[in-house]
Amino acid sequence: MSRKEALSSFIQQIHGRPVVVKLNSGVDYRALEQTEEYVNGQLKNKYGDAFIRGNNVLYISTQRRR
Repeated sequence: MSRKEALSSFIQQIHGRPVVVKLNSGVDYRALEQTEEYVNGQLKNKYGDAFIRGNNVLYISTQRRR
């Protein structure tokens, strides 16, 4: 599987699930709809929907299904 296919598969798997997006700046965004912005573990802002440029993303994670 190519890197592009693996990324596409990952995005399909997490679509609609709660995610944490960690930026290079250290800021965490929890969810991309009804987004919460955390700085040093403290809630700083709430937004409607969020769009984040890919070159700012350190990682994207989600909780495993139980």
